[in-house]
Amino acid sequence: MNLTSDKSRTLGLVQTALLGAIIFLLAFTPSLGYIPLGVINATTIHIPVIIGSLLLGPKRGAVLGFLFGLSSMIMATTSPALTSFIFSPFLSAGITPLGPVWSLIICYVPRILVGVVPYFVYQALKKLMQGKKGTDTVGLIISGVAGSLTNTILVMGLIYILFGHAYAEAIGISYSALFAAIMSVIAVNGVLEAIVAGILSGTIVKALRLLFKGGH
Repeated sequence: MNLTSDKSRTLGLVQTALLGAIIFLLAFTPSLGYIPLGVINATTIHIPVIIGSLLLGPKRGAVLGFLFGLSSMIMATTSPALTSFIFSPFLSAGITPLGPVWSLIICYVPRILVGVVPYFVYQALKKLMQGKKGTDTVGLIISGVAGSLTNTILVMGLIYILFGHAYAEAIGISYSALFAAIMSVIAVNGVLEAIVAGILSGTIVKALRLLFKGGH
């Protein structure tokens, strides 16, 4: 029996469970995980997913991303707003023939990738910047930004492609104005979320590495 391997695996499971619990705590605490901004919500839930990706690797990061998507679906279904059909297959059934399928794609695919992309961005940057001062800190921050933008760009892009007309009608604008509206969300809310995610996830990952004396 490899005690070191078993101990590492157990620690990884505990860390994954803790981050998963934080995801649901953020999701179901009013105005903490999902922050209402009119017709859209800003989110902080992607931060523990990014941390999981960088600390535990892409497989456990993907699991945390799935939990992020699950929390979105539950919130959209149980506390519906004008655009909640985007994330709930139960609400989008009457929107388009493939509404439930599109909702599941938007709800889960970007969020799972949030748990995968930061790890590979960090590994690529580590190789690219090998030996340079501050490589680790810069790599963690950029990877956090990449993870956050993955969520924003994919969610908003898929909304435009899959639910464009219905989404425009729900928020009270013409379809011709939707592309500009989506780009403004990415440019303003998306960039601000990405900066916060990059700084927080990088700082927290460095602290957790010291605490647990390991990780990726």
